[in-house]
Order: sequence, then C-alpha cells, then structure tokens
Amino acid sequence: MEIIRKESTVFQFETREELSVSDQALLQAATEVMESAYAPYSEFLVGCALRLANGVIVKGSNQENMAYPSGLCAERVAIFYAGANYPKVAIVEMAITARAKNYPLHGPIMSCGACLQSICEYEQRFQQPIRTLLQGHDGPIWIAEAGTATFLPFQFNVPELKK
Repeated sequence: MEIIRKESTVFQFETREELSVSDQALLQAATEVMESAYAPYSEFLVGCALRLANGVIVKGSNQENMAYPSGLCAERVAIFYAGANYPKVAIVEMAITARAKNYPLHGPIMSCGACLQSICEYEQRFQQPIRTLLQGHDGPIWIAEAGTATFLPFQFNVPELKK
C-alpha cells in the first residue's frame, strides 16, 4: 500500500478588505446565512456559502435538534442542497463562518470530520479541489487552495465501492 500526501497550504489574511471582491462576497453570504442557524442548544452559529461552477451561490446554516445527532452542520446543509438541485455542477469555492453567542470566537473554525468527508466526496466526484475560506466572528481569515486535502490528508476513498 502506498500513502500519498498532497501538498497543502493555508494562506492567512487579517481582514476581509485584503481579499478579492469575489471572496468578500462569498464570506458575506456565509455570514448572512449564519444568522439563520437553528442552534438553541449549543448557541454556536455556523454559515456556509458555496460558489458553484455556474456562478450560483448556495447557502446553508447549522440546524440542531434536541435528539442528537439528528441535526446537521451548515456545510452539509449547503452541499446536500447543491447536490439535490444542481447535481451536475461542481462546487468550486466555499466560505464557512462561525459565531458563538456566549464567548468570543477569535479565528476560524474547522469543519467536523463528517463534513470534511462530504466535501471530499464532492471533490472526488468532480475531480477538483474546493477552494475554502474560513473565518470566525473576528480574527484572521484562512484560505485553503488545495481543498480538503489541507485539513483531511488521509481521506476515505475506496473506488471499488462504485463498482
């Protein structure tokens, strides 16, 4: 068995103003949808905005449920919506923002393992990485050009499952 690890780099920016207009707009969409999160238990709000290859922006926010783990993270809400409504269109970029109601969140948060695996499968499906922007309530903004390989270097991928 051969293990291959892809090169990955995260770029850090201090403010949104340092970003391109396109990146600022994607982060703004994630920030706006974050406010629609249903998070009465954790009080931790997350928003995700995806830019599809056709230019459409798809958004999702986390949706909790009293019967854990019935809720769903913002990333998977957006990804599954895109898959259901635009099944043949690749996701090219995504922005994820978060805010906690009870404490300051200085800096980006990372997607959970289930979300990273879901993102990874879309990258495999369309054979291209999804450029990812991450931002907390304040603090630096991270941009990962290499997609999920940056955060999940040993991805679950069994091509034989498709046979």
